[in-house]
Amino acid sequence: MMRSTKAVGGALVLVLAAGGGTASADTGHAGLRDALRRLTAEAGTPGALAVVRDRTGATEVRSGVGDLRRGTPVPPGSRFRIGSVTKTFTATVVLQLVGEGRVDLDAPIERYLPGLVRGNGNDGREITVRHLLGHRSGLPDNVEHMGIGEAVEHPLKHREPRELLGYSLAHPRLFKPGEGYKYSGANYVLAGLLIEKVTGRPYGEAVRRRLLRPLDLRGTSVPGDRAGIPAPHPRGYLRTTPGEQPRDYTRINPSVAWAAGEMISTAPDLNRFFAALVGGRLLRPAELRAMKQARPTGNPGGAEYGLGLMRVPLACGGEYWGHSGDILGFSTIAGATTGGRQATVMVNLAPGGTQAQKDGLRAAVTAALCGD
Repeated sequence: MMRSTKAVGGALVLVLAAGGGTASADTGHAGLRDALRRLTAEAGTPGALAVVRDRTGATEVRSGVGDLRRGTPVPPGSRFRIGSVTKTFTATVVLQLVGEGRVDLDAPIERYLPGLVRGNGNDGREITVRHLLGHRSGLPDNVEHMGIGEAVEHPLKHREPRELLGYSLAHPRLFKPGEGYKYSGANYVLAGLLIEKVTGRPYGEAVRRRLLRPLDLRGTSVPGDRAGIPAPHPRGYLRTTPGEQPRDYTRINPSVAWAAGEMISTAPDLNRFFAALVGGRLLRPAELRAMKQARPTGNPGGAEYGLGLMRVPLACGGEYWGHSGDILGFSTIAGATTGGRQATVMVNLAPGGTQAQKDGLRAAVTAALCGD
């Protein structure tokens, strides 16, 4: 793979030419460069990174700083926490087990985890595996009820999956399973426990064996209790109040998110993963169709949710399939079109980003996937 780096329009462009393809830092991806520049120059984001890939090769664009104390840029080839993009990996493993006849999508979770989901109207006998993967279980969001303050105050604390689930089950169910939509990390804590029950092994081992190794995703990991991020990586920052100086929360215990959001990856790895998933290389046709049966979520941007996979309309026409993710220090959006284009965008500030940051992330993904 050939690499060349050029500073263009306030953003640093790294051209990755693979398989005989090339990309021009001088004329290509102007919209993406501008979106990243605005993220770091106008939206208050310390640093941003994007990698867009098509059949001719890949281009990495970076802007801003990866370390506020040192004033150094976001490193090329950065690893970062991907937050809820983890859910797509978890859902893919569950759907592989469905394809193998080891899990029934429409069976109640009670069949696999008897007696675990009980309390305040929450009942595992009524919640199916499909409900969990599509956030249509009615389970309250454990993250919402734990509160960001708890995670910020105790960033290195180990948390058991059942402890995370407890934050959800302590509250009344939100609706009868299948009759509404509510994004809830508890659904994917249960999905991780389901994988462990069916395989008899840690869920992270299933992710590594079934997805990371076959796709050669060497920059991607399921860290468990490991607080650090393998180099190279930017620092991760957060704000708990508007106007506050960003605080460094690079080191956290990712068990706070577990199967719903603990993973670490790189932009090229995420692009490769979503290309393989959308391209039908990870799931059998029936399970991929089920995953892509996306339904409205009420999102004003028109995004719909399938089973661990979002369908997002593009302003230039068409759509992409992917996921977004937030965790202490980082916010990410990654996805792929069926036409063979993939993009991942990361910023190193979450929570506490401005609305301009949120809008800028979506604009960067749109610019990457729509092209110039």
